[in-house]
Amino acid sequence: MEQLLHYVWKHRLLPIGGLTTSDGQQVEIIDPGLYNRRNSGPDFFNAKIKLDGTLWVGNVEIHQKASDWYAHGHQHDEAYENVVLHVCNIIDAEVVTHAGKRLPQLQVTVPKDIEINYERLLAEDHYPPCYQIIPELSPLMLHSWMSALQTERLEQKTEAIRHRAEQANGSWEQAFFVTLARNFGFGINGDAFETWAGAVPLDACAHHRDDLFQIEAIFFGQAGMLSPEALPRQHREGALADEYFQKLSAEYRYLAHKFSMKPMNFKHWRYLRLRPQNFPNIRISQLANLYCSRRAGLRNLMECETTEQAQKMLATQVSDYWQTHYAFGAESRRNEKRLSAASLDLIMVNTIVPMLFAYGRHTQKDSLCDRAFDFLEQLKAEHNHIVSMWRRCGLTVSNAGDSQALIQLKREYCDRKDCLRCRIGYEFISSKYKNAAVALLSEGVKE
Repeated sequence: MEQLLHYVWKHRLLPIGGLTTSDGQQVEIIDPGLYNRRNSGPDFFNAKIKLDGTLWVGNVEIHQKASDWYAHGHQHDEAYENVVLHVCNIIDAEVVTHAGKRLPQLQVTVPKDIEINYERLLAEDHYPPCYQIIPELSPLMLHSWMSALQTERLEQKTEAIRHRAEQANGSWEQAFFVTLARNFGFGINGDAFETWAGAVPLDACAHHRDDLFQIEAIFFGQAGMLSPEALPRQHREGALADEYFQKLSAEYRYLAHKFSMKPMNFKHWRYLRLRPQNFPNIRISQLANLYCSRRAGLRNLMECETTEQAQKMLATQVSDYWQTHYAFGAESRRNEKRLSAASLDLIMVNTIVPMLFAYGRHTQKDSLCDRAFDFLEQLKAEHNHIVSMWRRCGLTVSNAGDSQALIQLKREYCDRKDCLRCRIGYEFISSKYKNAAVALLSEGVKE
């Protein structure tokens, strides 16, 4: 398997000494090079190889069979001209570059222990497949890997925020609003809220920010919730007779004509198996209240130096009507329906921290990036099935930084069976081989 050959080469899991090319040259690997996982071109850049004592610096290409060089058309590609070594499991042909240079070839066999361990990971029924080795891992290695995963997750979220800013013609304020709205969907309505936030014209809203009723008219109208078809059948009659609904609908028709607004399709919204407290109607009213408070702006966020300040900035509740309703025309007991402490923590983790990090990268302010990491350390770890799974495996989850790292580990590595890129997977796959290598070295020292 070519992927496993890449892994063996990258981590130098090769026999100690005695490596020779197919034409008899002695091979010494000084540096395997930089792994080129995503881009076109050779597999490893800037490798350092000694052939019969002569140092060569260049690229390394790896194939299962030498003839794959021709099957992939590398003999016609100038990008492979600087290859200094061709590594293969089976050498069934000589290979030449675009300029006609014949390449030295090294035959490499994946050590049996490596192959067996890798196949065990792929075939393991338990989840995660490496659960047996986790208690044996050093705290230093785990801490290093968790830190890397945490940063990797923030980088992914930064890319999503940067994309939102580009879609908003460079407006980071709009990107913040869309990111905040998305996370008010708390997973099940995340996509719907992002679509909705993109349809809300903040420039138009700014003219009416002092009037909560008008902002709610725009917010609910753009959500498509003010059309009779959007009303649940069991509440339709009551909603159509509801004075607030009628006034809100009339106000939206006026504002939609004034600002040429078109609502989104109400069918995007999900209500099934949601508690009334989490209905999108309630979340939209909370967002409207937060928007009118003028607290939750990008500038205010950048001034928050503690998690307490950021949570106070986000604190919100519903308007008067929604304190006694959970849907149009459906009354409930009076409740301010404030964001719960758990909801605030989730918004901190998924909105505030990524925005600080992304904007810090955008403005080249390391202090904002550092603050994002500080916030993750101060916030409580998330409680979900992913975190619970890793805890059962023996991992310590102390804060939100840890839980975010473990979510990244499951989604980007475990779910994709990408054990070859995982440091825990590396320890599992190479453990027996490394022990054998240490034993050989020890015997050599004794002799």
